[in-house]
Amino acid sequence: MNTLASIFANRTSLRAALFKFLAILLLAGCASRPRTSAEREVDIVVYGGTAGGVAAAVQAARMGKTVVLIEPTRRLGGLTTGGLGQTDIGNKQAIGGIAREFYQRVRRHYDKAESWRYETWEKYRGGGQNRNAGSEDSMWTFEPSVALSILNDLVREHKVPVIYGERLDRQRGVIASAAGKIAAIRMKSGRVFRGRMFIDTTYEGDLMALAGVSYTVGREANAQYGETLNGVQTAQARFHQFQPGVDPYVRRGDPASGLLPGIDPDGPGAEGSGDHRVQAYCFRLCLTDQPENRLPIKKPAGYRESDYELLFRNFESGETGVPWIHSLMPNRKTDINNRLGFSTDFIGQNYKYPEASDGKRAQIVALHKHYQQGLMWTLANHPRVPEAIRRQLAPWGLCRDEFVETGGWQEQLYIREARRMIGETVMTQHHCQRREVASNPVGMAAYGMDSHNTQRHLDANGKVRNEGDVEVGVKQPYPISYGAILPRAAECQNLLVPVCVSASHIAYGSIRMEPVFMVLGQSAATAAAQAIDEQVAVQRISYERLRERLLADRQVLENLKR
Repeated sequence: MNTLASIFANRTSLRAALFKFLAILLLAGCASRPRTSAEREVDIVVYGGTAGGVAAAVQAARMGKTVVLIEPTRRLGGLTTGGLGQTDIGNKQAIGGIAREFYQRVRRHYDKAESWRYETWEKYRGGGQNRNAGSEDSMWTFEPSVALSILNDLVREHKVPVIYGERLDRQRGVIASAAGKIAAIRMKSGRVFRGRMFIDTTYEGDLMALAGVSYTVGREANAQYGETLNGVQTAQARFHQFQPGVDPYVRRGDPASGLLPGIDPDGPGAEGSGDHRVQAYCFRLCLTDQPENRLPIKKPAGYRESDYELLFRNFESGETGVPWIHSLMPNRKTDINNRLGFSTDFIGQNYKYPEASDGKRAQIVALHKHYQQGLMWTLANHPRVPEAIRRQLAPWGLCRDEFVETGGWQEQLYIREARRMIGETVMTQHHCQRREVASNPVGMAAYGMDSHNTQRHLDANGKVRNEGDVEVGVKQPYPISYGAILPRAAECQNLLVPVCVSASHIAYGSIRMEPVFMVLGQSAATAAAQAIDEQVAVQRISYERLRERLLADRQVLENLKR
């Protein structure tokens, strides 16, 4: 019996030792693998890895909160890393905080001699409104890859977890709790992210919309907010316009042959009236004329000459200008934008995008890409384009060292405007022109009220015109209200929306600049952290405490003049 007991005891010890060994191996294996749980819980969930989303996530980390940044694609930064290297802002002194840090890092990068591969700092000069002065501590023009590197550095330095390739389930993606709060959000993959606070930093406002927050799409009538620059604006239709007399029909002068592609038969609408139309989108192209770094722009499969017939007729009617804005970026690169009557803006082809399914949005993006690839090939090669313009544009092509994973062409379409929240405060033309000063500021805007064209239509003489372009400056920077990034309290109490802000169409045209989105993203995260600390809804935090922290973090809130 003693022998049996001894054997049993030894087996028990062996079994325990074996279990312990296996447990150690299991724990070691778990530690070496990324977390695979379908559910994650943090203090602040940021949905949308735009530059505004990066600023929000970094600020949340600086506030000592746990945070996760979810980006539906495989690339951070939105337009800031997607080709928009010519920063639009107006008075640059309106930009502070993390946004200012970003542009300071850009300057420090280009202060290094090794950053100049195809030209020198002395030879480079930024074109357009943001020419770089040698005395500035910031730089406002940059290559997409440089912007991406800086934003990646920011999230890495602050140990912000970034979840790529996860897209919100737009049918059942918001898990609500009591009292008008979001408890968690669910991705299409089934992954769930729980948080105490949520920040929607997408260009589309998908989380905001799914949470039941009020919003609008398109242009309000002038009468809605007592504005003059909203709604249909044929009287403003002076810039980026067709030459007089361009015929709209497939067979010139024959209405029975039908309208050429892109002309809206229902336009333009009554002056100042509201409509569903959204200002045009495009890709902001990064091109180069440096031979060893240049990729050719090829004629796309399925190219249709008829898609560019209005371009040809505009030239034949007297247009002599190059139909793109050619802004120089460092290292012999560009940021290409829309110019003249027929250009990179795919006018009228984006109306359904804001509310479309993910699949339909992908189709709309693909159509924009096909159109713009065809346009670039046409301008450099087609015999109906004036020879002088063909010679000027032929040397330019895509960059071998940009957007390498997608063959030199970026995936981020310039979503100039999609949904706009209707929140606690609606920013309007009156705020932009300082006839009304927003209370409780969390940032400033300084760019003019700017809308690209929204439609292509027939004028009273039956000829082609564009409508929707508005370019009206602001005399000085103006504050953006905290209420403009807040949903109404009755709708959601733990969500902030710093990109699809609460603004009329024309006010959004001034606010919608990448540096401002970064400023508002940082302010939103500050408010979210404060709401956690105070254990109140985001609408009920102490603004004085918020203001104190924003100023301590070098945000700019007021009292700037040109």
